[in-house]
Amino acid sequence: MSHHTLSRRQFVSVAGATLAGMGVAAAAPPRGGLPRVTQPRATSGDKAFEPKWDEKMTITVGPKKADLVGSSDKVLQAAVDYVSRFGGGTVQVLPGTYTLRNSVYLRTGIRILGSGADSVLTKGASHSVALSDDSDWYDQEVTVTSAKGLKVGDGILLRVRNPHNGSSDVLKRTLVARKGNRFKLDRALRKNFWLSGKPTLSTLFPLISGDHVHDIAIKDIALDGNRKQNAHLDGNYGGCIFLQDCNRIHMTGVEARNNNGDGISWQICHDVVVENCHSHDNADLGLHPGSGSQRPLIRNNKVERNNIGVFFCWGIKYGLAENNQITGNRSYGVSIGHCDTDNLIRLNTITGSGKVGVLFRDDARGKDFWPNRNTLEKNRIVDSGGGEGVAVDVQGRTRDVTLDGNQIRETRKPMKRIGVRIGKQARDVKLQENKFEGFQRDVVDLKEKP
Repeated sequence: MSHHTLSRRQFVSVAGATLAGMGVAAAAPPRGGLPRVTQPRATSGDKAFEPKWDEKMTITVGPKKADLVGSSDKVLQAAVDYVSRFGGGTVQVLPGTYTLRNSVYLRTGIRILGSGADSVLTKGASHSVALSDDSDWYDQEVTVTSAKGLKVGDGILLRVRNPHNGSSDVLKRTLVARKGNRFKLDRALRKNFWLSGKPTLSTLFPLISGDHVHDIAIKDIALDGNRKQNAHLDGNYGGCIFLQDCNRIHMTGVEARNNNGDGISWQICHDVVVENCHSHDNADLGLHPGSGSQRPLIRNNKVERNNIGVFFCWGIKYGLAENNQITGNRSYGVSIGHCDTDNLIRLNTITGSGKVGVLFRDDARGKDFWPNRNTLEKNRIVDSGGGEGVAVDVQGRTRDVTLDGNQIRETRKPMKRIGVRIGKQARDVKLQENKFEGFQRDVVDLKEKP
């Protein structure tokens, strides 16, 4: 069975999951000889099939003339929680600028519907303070040197150096009560925050968060991370949108910009669809399908002026990235690596990457950790890197990679630029029907003698 056949079957599965997440019923094929469900009904406890309702619960939120009036995270969260109480529906965010002090936490079955560029979620300047007393892993409170600038309800990030191995421990929590400089947290620490590790508390959080939820839609909304006034929060913990252990999430028409971290990041999330979105001018990654995420569908997006455009993290499998405009990213247009296998990257335009257009990373940490069995098909890869730039760099022990029908161009002087570079240990890299223009050397295979 070919790689493309596998991929397309997976994409049909993703499309069906997306429809389910939007509340659209589809008749499923018979399972184990059972008859097809052709007339679904709302039946107590049955989540497998649901009728396609003409209307579901909708709550409007806005600075004025809305069901819930306000412009803070509290009013947005109140709307999400209200709709969730009745089994899901739509939170319609009316035009306005909403300045948040905490994430908006998604619930299962919720659709966030903005008003395009006129609905803007943003945040004020972040604030950091040192802890002034030890807290153990079972504690549910911390003490800070000063409570100035902190409010009950704030979303916060706690950092500390682990006393046992020297690594950094990071937790996200909410402040729920205060007495002097002591704050109660919404959940216990489950890590030791000892003064010996120089612990800090910062008002850092994603604008929208999802944690162990499913069947979500986020549509037509602008998210601005106020990068200049916020400390850095990397994509394993944050982004304009950050999702952890979620399923069937559909994001369309979202603008994720100016974040001191990632634009959109999802970790161990399956059947995530990101389409017609614009992720730009973020400090780190534009789109970050995170560790273990299966079957991501990334299409028709603009990904511009981030450090890396699209970053396949660890173990991303059976994904499709197509028809994206990936422009002016400072390091790599697309980066794919550790155990990222059986993905299809096609019909994208990848231009002006600062180092490499498409990087197949060398993740030399185990027996077979490389990005194997991936296909790069019919992309335009133009003007990659500096004077020694490489359009496509296949590193490490990567194997069974196909580059088919790509236009790989350099419009500047050739200098020492390379179209495709194949590492000494890479094998079974198939090049077919690719067109090269403007390089000093079109293909360099480091296994071969120059």
